[in-house]
Amino acid sequence: MANISGAFRIGKDAELRTTPSGDGVVSLALAFNYGRKGDDGKKPSQWIEASLWGKLAEALEPYLKKGGQIYAVITDPHIVQFEGKNGPGSKLVGRITDIELIGGRSVESAPEPATKPVPKPAPKPSRPINDIDDDVPF
Repeated sequence: MANISGAFRIGKDAELRTTPSGDGVVSLALAFNYGRKGDDGKKPSQWIEASLWGKLAEALEPYLKKGGQIYAVITDPHIVQFEGKNGPGSKLVGRITDIELIGGRSVESAPEPATKPVPKPAPKPSRPINDIDDDVPF
């Protein structure tokens, strides 16, 4: 089975869907550069539509935003033919089996934590200060 692995740029915000059986699934439009730079000084880009399934999809969905970067392993890449608005087309698709967030995001777009951390109380001394012996051994 073929795999594609590497760093990808996310093309649009992820949207979580749920299958009738209750599994979470996120579809991502991912782009990566390949080959040599053209006359315009840019490398060509390849787009791939990849899906992420299960609890990992549900947990990562808030962090998979347009412009973000991920490292992913995409299994079973294949070309799918479809009928679009402008006639027949094709797209490269696959399934993400391993993913890592590698691009930083601004604080503004980060999701709010579910609960705020509760500060730990300061430790109490085991005995009162005035209860210390005057006979210090040094």
